[in-house]
Amino acid sequence: MTPLLFVLFFVSGFCALLYQVVWVRLAFASFGIITPVISVVISVFMLGLALGSWAGGKLISLLARRTNLSAIFFYACAEAVIGIGAFVVPALLVLGETILLHMGEANSFFYLLSSAIAITLALFPWTVFMGATFPLVMAYVKECNPADTQSFSFLYLANVFGAMFGTLLTAMVFVELLGFRHTLWVAGIANFSIAGLSVAIGLRSANKRCHSEKNNDASPATIPTGKNPFISVILFTTGFCSLAMEVVWTRAFTPVLGTQVYSFAELLFVYLLCTWFGSHVYRRDLKNARVRPVAHLLTVLAVAAFLPILLNDPHFSLDADLRIFLVLASISPFCAALGYLTPHLIDECAAGDPRLAGKAYALNVLGCILGPLLSSYVLLPLLGANLTLVALGAPFLVFCFVCYKDISRQLRFAAGPAAGIFLLGSFFVDFENPDGGPTKSYEIRRDHTATVISAGKGLQKKLYVNGISITHLTSITKYMAHLPLAFHQGRPESGLVICFGMGTSYRSLLSWGVQATSVELVPSVKQAFPYYHANAEALLKHPRGRIVIDDGRRYLNRTIESFDVIIVDPPPPIEAAGSSLLYSKQFHEAVRRHLKPGGIFQTWFPGGETSILQAITRSLVEVFPYVKIYTSVDGWGVHLLASMSPLETPTPEEMVSRLPVQAKKDLLEWSHKGLNADISSILANEIPVAELLSLDRSIVITDDRPYNEYFLLRRASNSASAPAAQGKRKSY
Repeated sequence: MTPLLFVLFFVSGFCALLYQVVWVRLAFASFGIITPVISVVISVFMLGLALGSWAGGKLISLLARRTNLSAIFFYACAEAVIGIGAFVVPALLVLGETILLHMGEANSFFYLLSSAIAITLALFPWTVFMGATFPLVMAYVKECNPADTQSFSFLYLANVFGAMFGTLLTAMVFVELLGFRHTLWVAGIANFSIAGLSVAIGLRSANKRCHSEKNNDASPATIPTGKNPFISVILFTTGFCSLAMEVVWTRAFTPVLGTQVYSFAELLFVYLLCTWFGSHVYRRDLKNARVRPVAHLLTVLAVAAFLPILLNDPHFSLDADLRIFLVLASISPFCAALGYLTPHLIDECAAGDPRLAGKAYALNVLGCILGPLLSSYVLLPLLGANLTLVALGAPFLVFCFVCYKDISRQLRFAAGPAAGIFLLGSFFVDFENPDGGPTKSYEIRRDHTATVISAGKGLQKKLYVNGISITHLTSITKYMAHLPLAFHQGRPESGLVICFGMGTSYRSLLSWGVQATSVELVPSVKQAFPYYHANAEALLKHPRGRIVIDDGRRYLNRTIESFDVIIVDPPPPIEAAGSSLLYSKQFHEAVRRHLKPGGIFQTWFPGGETSILQAITRSLVEVFPYVKIYTSVDGWGVHLLASMSPLETPTPEEMVSRLPVQAKKDLLEWSHKGLNADISSILANEIPVAELLSLDRSIVITDDRPYNEYFLLRRASNSASAPAAQGKRKSY
């Protein structure tokens, strides 16, 4: 095994995780930002890896023998095919989205199944070739050195090392600088380069091949037959539990780590870093002939599986940085132990034979396929995050009982009580209580999409989705509906609210007597409507109202209806993927297509980085010729109104006179200053559009370059120049 093979597999792993990070985000845009999308993408990835690993190991000897070509040439072909996927997959995802537009609401079983099939068809072919790379290169190593029995762990170490950097640089550098499309191009070119180098290696070593059909065909002696079934169970279970846990970690720890894209990347990076570290330690121990027993590794896993539950109990009063550190540190021992155990078992089973390694790795990856699916669709909706993690940690306790006699006495005495205490303590942790303590003033609703918490009493009620504070009872959400309706010239007849939330804007829309439609992605959010409003049950039966469970963008693309007003309240934080997809120029173009003549679009910016407001404004003015911006009633956040027709600002008196009686009652419900005073404060605080149009036209939000979502480099640069610019910036 040469350093060049290590480099090739490093780059191959780098590209594979670059694809996964970008493809997850593109799948969000096409099929909705929901947990099942992450699960399906991960499962399809693993399905392709499993089939490719199994098929590559099974077929490579036959292919090499019949063609009289080195296995390295077939590896080159696999990398070239993977590179083609960089250019094809985005189009396939968009095609799948388009085909599924007429298949009903996003909450329907048929749509969920169909979207899973669409994602599978788009990603699966390329992931099969990714999986085949392991046995193909192992076969090449076997050609050159039939005595080598540890080629899998060598390649696994290189691949995981590359994957780690692929995750980190994609999320934190490439997308921000290059956008999704050009980031994929980087990976595609890298795959083609690997293919070219592999061909060169094959041509150079053509006369030096020591390929032995006898050695390739013979199955090496492995561990005793009696232990093979148990090792197969371990490989499957570790794959199943680890990837299922990754899905739960992503959902449970997003409130601590931040926006979903970065939280997913951070978790994946630490997962891979610790896996690489474990593999590195295994390779070192292998060299020193002191590999750790499997029973001891299973014992470490049995204890480490419960650390993420206990160390991240929201009852602890900790600052934000320490919480982030604890989240990432808590998963590290588990991932490191897996990084040691997996190559150890496969090396032991396969002894360098690509066929046996392919089968063993495929079995491990098969668990990785099923784990995320069961976690998303069954365990999380039924049990919640913390009990799902308890259920996924339980198999490792069973393994410890099975191999109890193989565990040293010292480890038994140390790990046994620790595992018992950790297990019992895990039942008392509640990730889902947003207040971090026991209270009767909240309700929990779970579905395959998210966990929804309704908390508080009176005007202090709040809505949490997957631990993120989404909204609270405020007149601001009322004005999201009343402003565009009052600005509308003529009598509005229909309105659309995208992002139902507490239902306040939808409720205000109905107060005008118009035909009201609201779109909400999470079914449990709709079910929580009565928690916030006493008249919710009546409004759910209102003859002029309708609530659709769907992705907002998807609904606009599939409906043939047009509306007098369209209202959007993007979910916080403004850096989240859910917000960027509702702030982008392409979304605004979809809105424009569904506005009636004279129709008005309202979107909301809650405050934050000024350049993000500039980017939102740019994405609006490039679609709509008329835009007005107002600071909201409570003095924070801004309403952005856009139309294809001129927007004339009414006087406060004119605006009040346009309000129907029920609309006036609705606005007065939570007002502290009175109707005229509230409306006057909004209209008096208009922000000139020109003030928010940066000379830098690249400050704009598009589907390919989500300016608000990827920001680390920009903010690092701004922080470095902050002293010089201090006092010159204005925030909103």
